[in-house]
Amino acid sequence: MLKVRAIALLIGSAAIAVSCGGGSPAGPSNTTPPAGGGNQATVTINITGQGGKSAFSPNPATVSPGQLVVFKNNDKEVHHVMLDDGSVQTADIAPGATSAPVAMGTSGSTTYHCSIHTGMVGGFNGAEAVPPPNCNVAYCYGGGD
Repeated sequence: MLKVRAIALLIGSAAIAVSCGGGSPAGPSNTTPPAGGGNQATVTINITGQGGKSAFSPNPATVSPGQLVVFKNNDKEVHHVMLDDGSVQTADIAPGATSAPVAMGTSGSTTYHCSIHTGMVGGFNGAEAVPPPNCNVAYCYGGGD
C-alpha cells in the first residue's frame, strides 16, 4: 500500500512540475492530455459547492486503474477529497484551485467524500455514495452541524 502511495506521489509531483505556470483551457471538456504522453486523459472532477450526490460532477466518474484524476474546486470553501477506503486523498483544495493529480488504483467501483464536509459524496465506475445518516444541511460538517 505504501508503494502505491509513493508511486502516486511521484506521478503527481511530475505532473505539477510539467504543468507549472499553465492553466487548463476553458471549455466543456472534462479531460486534459496526460503529462508525458500516453493514451489516457486526466479526468477532471468539478466540486460544485452543493451537498450529497450533487457535490461532484461528473458523479459517478469513469476511471481506469492508474488513471490520473484532478479535482477542481468551483466552491467558496476549502475541500479535501479522499477515497472511502483511505487509499487515495488530495491535499486541501482552495477555492478556485485544482488538486494535484492523483493516480486511481481502482479497477472497479469505489466511493469518495470530502473529509471536511461529510455530506459531500461521489463515486467512480458506477458506484454511488450515500451521505451519512441525519445529514440535513448542504455539507454536514463533521456529521451534521
